[in-house]
Amino acid sequence: MTTREERRQILGDSVIEEIHARVAEAPDAPAELIDILRRVLTHPAGCPAVAEAIEHLPAA
Repeated sequence: MTTREERRQILGDSVIEEIHARVAEAPDAPAELIDILRRVLTHPAGCPAVAEAIEHLPAA
């Protein structure tokens, strides 16, 4: 894993500024998605709660 300073050296300030600008333009995630992601990220793989959360995701 790289440190913040290493990433800055690799990417350069202008690329990092562009990344921040694009992230700022992105819409906020819906609360339902945040709840699902929270459940997925707080349970180990293979946990029934993860499978259940994925099954309830709306179709893309």
